Amino acid sequence: MNVKIVNKYATLLVNLDVDFIKSIQGEFTPEDIIMQFSNFFYNKMIIDITAIKGYQDITKIQELSVNMDMSKVILLLDDSEVVNSPRYLSQLVSMGIYNVTRNIDAIQFLIDNPNTYKDVAQYHQLNMLDEDESDSSSSSEKERIKEKEKKKKKEEVKDESFQISSNEARNVRVIGIKNVTEHAGSTTLTYLLKKQLEKAYKVLAIEVDGEDFVYFNDKSLKKVNHAELQDMITSHYDVDVILVDLNEQGSKNLCTEVLYLIEPGLIKLNKLIRKNPRAFENLKGEKILLNRSVLNETDVSDFEYESRSKIYYNIPYLDDKLDNNKVLNDLLIKLGFSKLDVDDSAKGGSLFNIFK
Repeated sequence: MNVKIVNKYATLLVNLDVDFIKSIQGEFTPEDIIMQFSNFFYNKMIIDITAIKGYQDITKIQELSVNMDMSKVILLLDDSEVVNSPRYLSQLVSMGIYNVTRNIDAIQFLIDNPNTYKDVAQYHQLNMLDEDESDSSSSSEKERIKEKEKKKKKEEVKDESFQISSNEARNVRVIGIKNVTEHAGSTTLTYLLKKQLEKAYKVLAIEVDGEDFVYFNDKSLKKVNHAELQDMITSHYDVDVILVDLNEQGSKNLCTEVLYLIEPGLIKLNKLIRKNPRAFENLKGEKILLNRSVLNETDVSDFEYESRSKIYYNIPYLDDKLDNNKVLNDLLIKLGFSKLDVDDSAKGGSLFNIFK
């Protein structure tokens, strides 16, 4: 079983689909936490960093790391500049704190798939100088200030979290969409979600290593190869959400979350299981979407039982000519896009929008 220590993000964490044996809320000194849990058995401890008094002082976190097994800790960061700075994150790695995120949904993944040092080594800046202790007699005060400003600017363009990239610090949601069964419809779904989202949000849609976006006659759609994906994402922090059709080689690590598509036809499922007998086991804790599905609620329950999986959403065959699709609207609202209109009307556009 798991425990959680919450404060600012208590409301968000209450909806986490995780079993907790104990939960405490408020602000606590490291000594308080150590005293309460030093002899308490648990699997993972989820800590809302704002629940630690003086958490922006890294020595407070260090007190915990000295007295607790940090491999069991998942640290949920806030959006403060200090906590999300490369210096602070590097120091967390130094303390053996590898499971850090600003994404609530990533907590479930980290419980089942904890990071190792290899996963976070890129954030460990071994040569970082301690500016509070260093002083250069050969440089004037103005030169030192200037160098500090240069360093700050460089830090701002680096990745600023572990589980995902610095998109989180800028509140950009990067949603990857990936086929699990062959040709499960990731490209079309990416486009339809873009159309639905852009009614209330600034959206960018990207196709990785593909050519199918061209058939939608939408010049705002972007296509890149997998090596160019990170640059494309980091150059578009002016949007609210980025949708990525990952295809085979698009990096899931660049996404704040990934939607995994399964077309629940018998042949496609049999192909999937023969190719990878542990396919569903590998998707444990992920957002699995049934796409182009003809299953009803009872069928979905049976599917979950037989596959030992949890289905996040069931998408039937969709009319891609509709300007507003209630099924997709409900999915996006479930994903947290609350600005979307809940109007059930679904108006169509031109017949096929071919002639543009």
